[in-house]
Amino acid sequence: MRIPIFHVDAFAERLFAGNPAAVCPLPRWLPDETLQSIATENALSETAFLVREEAEYAIRWMTPAVEVDLCGHATLASAHVLFEKLEPGRSRVAFRSKSGELVVSKEGNHLSMVFPRRPPERCPAPPGLLQGLKHSPREVLSAGKLLAVYGTEAEVRALDPDMAAIARLPADGVIVTAPGRDVDFVSRYFAPAAGIPEDPVTGSAHCLLVPYWSERLKKKQLRARQISRRGGELFCHDRGDAVGISGHAVIYLEGSIEVP
Repeated sequence: MRIPIFHVDAFAERLFAGNPAAVCPLPRWLPDETLQSIATENALSETAFLVREEAEYAIRWMTPAVEVDLCGHATLASAHVLFEKLEPGRSRVAFRSKSGELVVSKEGNHLSMVFPRRPPERCPAPPGLLQGLKHSPREVLSAGKLLAVYGTEAEVRALDPDMAAIARLPADGVIVTAPGRDVDFVSRYFAPAAGIPEDPVTGSAHCLLVPYWSERLKKKQLRARQISRRGGELFCHDRGDAVGISGHAVIYLEGSIEVP
């Protein structure tokens, strides 16, 4: 069986930046073990699988190790492939996912996504977090993922986590964040238990980050930067009942894979 595959740099205006994702449109769902094997073979932080259901598409995401319930950059990448390659001229799609309906619209030269809003709540630092980050945050919050808040962008850039300790934490991953020097806030994201030591740009992390910084800065429109090695820019909107996340995407590779 031959499956199309697209390699897309998401949250980037140029190649070799942002977060790379694989997008695989399927005629029907394949066995879960086959999908996981494809994602493992791709060795990117996420592979998105799409199946058309009437006028819309169902979407699933897999890291090299596990399936996840929500992924921002691979959703952005999937919409870009849909609008540019699968259905040129289309400008809106409502993906059906394990996290509900995810709407992506083409607005000028960027894509805008509507994602769940997940305000984090303050909590004690779980055992192992300080060992994993090696530098105490000013506060810790949680909403599935842990959110560690620092005072400066320089502190976030300097972190060199113990990934084994981070992987043992009872959380989906760890977001670290601080005010930005020339943006509203910066962040990094670590999820070694899911096979992603550091994710280059993480849309789902902004489901927590946007309500936190919107409340702290008293702003609804926010500009964010994920300061991984590749880096990425996100334009965010706290909509009250949801989070708006916008960015660009660029196709790096188009081809096909052979599956038994």
